[in-house]
This record gives sequence, C-alpha cells and structure tokens, in this order.
Amino acid sequence: MERVYVIPLRKVKNVPRTIRSPRAIRYVQEFVKKHMKTEDVKIDASVNEKIWERGIQKIPPKIKIKAVKDEDGSVAVTLVE
Repeated sequence: MERVYVIPLRKVKNVPRTIRSPRAIRYVQEFVKKHMKTEDVKIDASVNEKIWERGIQKIPPKIKIKAVKDEDGSVAVTLVE
C-alpha cells in the first residue's frame, strides 16, 4: 500500500525554538503511525534533511511525504520530489 500525505507542521511552531526540528520528526512519525495503522515506521534521511534544512529553529510549514507499507506491516517514509 502506498500513500502520499501533506503533513502540516504548524502545530510544531508552538514549541520552544530550540526543540522544533526534533519535535517535527517525532510529529511526522506519529502522523504516519496514526494514518497507516502500524507501529514500525522508518523515516528516510531525505525527510530528515528537509526538516533540518534551515536549522533547528526554522522548520518548513508543511512537508509532502510518500508512505509505503510492506506486507510485514513496516512503513517506509520518503520525501516526494
């Protein structure tokens, strides 16, 4: 199963500036767990680099990802180009 999501990261903007990027990564992971109904989520380095692109304080307002669920239930998250 393969799905494309646009994840809004506006809620993460309300946390202190020094923890925004790590919190955004956790938010993406929780979002995928909720929508794909699985516990095993692996986030690709491209998604991590996109969130950390402008540093720890300035995260993007939204991010477009592709989530691919394998037969064993694990989900691989990559960035949509």
